[in-house]
Amino acid sequence: MTNPRKKIILNEILFWKQNKLLPEHYCDFLAALYAEGADVEELDPVHHKQAVLPSEKRKMYLLIVGICIAIIALLSIYFTISSLTFVLSVIVGIAALILFITAFRMAQKNNLFTPIFHLLAAILLFSMSIRIYTTYFNGNNIALFCLIAANCGVWLWSGIKMKLLYYTVSGVLGLLALIGYYIINLL
Repeated sequence: MTNPRKKIILNEILFWKQNKLLPEHYCDFLAALYAEGADVEELDPVHHKQAVLPSEKRKMYLLIVGICIAIIALLSIYFTISSLTFVLSVIVGIAALILFITAFRMAQKNNLFTPIFHLLAAILLFSMSIRIYTTYFNGNNIALFCLIAANCGVWLWSGIKMKLLYYTVSGVLGLLALIGYYIINLL
């Protein structure tokens, strides 16, 4: 086995040992096995932080934090600059679509970060609806009612289609709240 591959495997074994994913004597045995009888200290230095799993987790955390910061910045620009409403609405819509597609692909791999992408996409979609309402239909309650109902319908449809309980519940509760509000205002 080549040295870089040995080093990766030994880093993983050390990571398992330090995080108690396997008993210590198993990790010692595996380290001796992959070191081919040589002492682990004689090989290139190994460190548990060089293991593949923590490195991948760190990259994913940084990616999600970066996406969250970018979305917060986009929404702050979106709601403060009134002259570029159409262009910013298109950008927010494209970002929401990209997040929905990314979340759908991540859901197929059973990734734990999928709900974060779903949530961010839903926030962008809802923000776009509210901005469109305040720009073009300000004061028209029927338009606001229809936009919120459309958002809840999309959430409900997404929840049923992708078997996501939190979207289904959000869509149903949103529609029930809208219907309740409408009934109360009729009285």
